[in-house]
Amino acid sequence: MLYILFMEKWVIEFLNETVEAEFECLPAEARAKTIHISNLIREFGLPNIGLPYTRHVQDKIWEIRALQGRSLYITATGKKVIILRCFIKKSNKLPRKELKIAMKRAGEIKNG
Repeated sequence: MLYILFMEKWVIEFLNETVEAEFECLPAEARAKTIHISNLIREFGLPNIGLPYTRHVQDKIWEIRALQGRSLYITATGKKVIILRCFIKKSNKLPRKELKIAMKRAGEIKNG
């Protein structure tokens, strides 16, 4: 007997139009790499993707690492990734300002 298991795919979305505009401001290479990583998440599932593509930052905040571009995100119920903030990382350390923005935006989500 053949059993076919249908795995629910992960969904990746922007929190709002502001975040989508931030993404559009990233350099083309960083946008392309972010899209590639997003496709890996959809295909293989977020738990199966780790360094060098994603990394835990703090509390519920994680990052997609696309060259110098960073997209901070949280996960929500139903295999959903919600991108909270996109920016260019210019130093080795994640700027506190960027983390604060992401944490504030995460607070706007009810089931995050």
